[in-house]
Amino acid sequence: MNSTIDTHIPDEMGFYGEFGGAFIPELLHPNVEELKTVYSNLKNDSSFKSDFLKLLSDYVGRPTPLYRSEKLSIEFGCEVYLKREDLNHTGAHKINNALGQILLAKKMGKVEIIAETGAGQHGVATATACALMGLRCKVFMGEIDIERQAPNVARMQFLGAEVIPAVSGSRTLKDATNEAIRYWINNPNSYYLIGSVVGPHPYPQIVADFQSIISEEIKKQLFEATGNMNPTKVIACVGGGSNAAGAFYHFYDQPEVELIAVEAAGLGLGSGKSAATSILGKPGVLHGSKTILMQNEFGQVTEPYSISAGLDYPGIGPLHAHSITTGRTIGVSVTDNEALEAAKSLSKNEGIIPALESAHALAALSKITLNSTDVVVVNLSGRGDKDMATYINHFTV
Repeated sequence: MNSTIDTHIPDEMGFYGEFGGAFIPELLHPNVEELKTVYSNLKNDSSFKSDFLKLLSDYVGRPTPLYRSEKLSIEFGCEVYLKREDLNHTGAHKINNALGQILLAKKMGKVEIIAETGAGQHGVATATACALMGLRCKVFMGEIDIERQAPNVARMQFLGAEVIPAVSGSRTLKDATNEAIRYWINNPNSYYLIGSVVGPHPYPQIVADFQSIISEEIKKQLFEATGNMNPTKVIACVGGGSNAAGAFYHFYDQPEVELIAVEAAGLGLGSGKSAATSILGKPGVLHGSKTILMQNEFGQVTEPYSISAGLDYPGIGPLHAHSITTGRTIGVSVTDNEALEAAKSLSKNEGIIPALESAHALAALSKITLNSTDVVVVNLSGRGDKDMATYINHFTV
């Protein structure tokens, strides 16, 4: 493992090494600067932090369990723990960030919230937070994702959100983000609640900060279970990378902890149907920040593919781009079939149906070197209710 210690704190311009920044239209500069100022003033405010932590405890149901899987531990010959983000209210880690940003939006006097979503979990979390706080909610979602994530679409609408289809391009997460940004430009009084560690500074930092509760809890829970706060490995899936940023956050400065980011290989790295950005991509600017993204020789973004809607994104967050580039984080790719088999195994053997995104992280256990002294935490970022149609189509239940 590379001994380089990465930083999870960007510089004043929002850069993690060479990645990050705020590459945005002039019309959006006031919005972004206002958010930067408000967040800078509030992030260490005791009253704001108290309100956020109270919501996580009383509304979300945190802390989520750190569950030692005896069967996985036996199978892989080491200690395997699952961080159960699937047990959060709304069924995924996304609610952590949604509630944090909703509190920011309320402080800024915003009454309309817009969001993008792929798998629908961020859309559901945002719709939930808006219902709780009495705010209008518009969620942009790719037309294809609307079809394959129908249960989450229904949940958003039942919560009072307007779901707006993105019908251009690949009609997935990238295009939903494009449409959300267009709407934001034309409606600057709206608050854009970005769901992952992507977009212009300060969004990647804000999302990582709100999701850092995941690794904060892992350290405390692992100490209670083993007497040691640090695992040897932390595994998390990465599309944009919000759950991974949260799971890795308090371990970036612990070089003995190996951080493993799992991307979607789709039908295979050489198939032309993949979303393994860190392997197939190169530096460029996407959705307001410089990062690693999939693009052709002319710099045009190429369409990603994954069976998992939440990983079907042509870029990764700038924090992850920097961390993987420096070697602090190790990138691993998992195919559709490998993820499906991992999901089936966990469901049949543990009674836990994971989201397809989380199944990619689980599948990485079979692709890395493990020994008997390893203590591995896999971030189970979401539950699989939304993916049942996909599972049923691939397996006889």
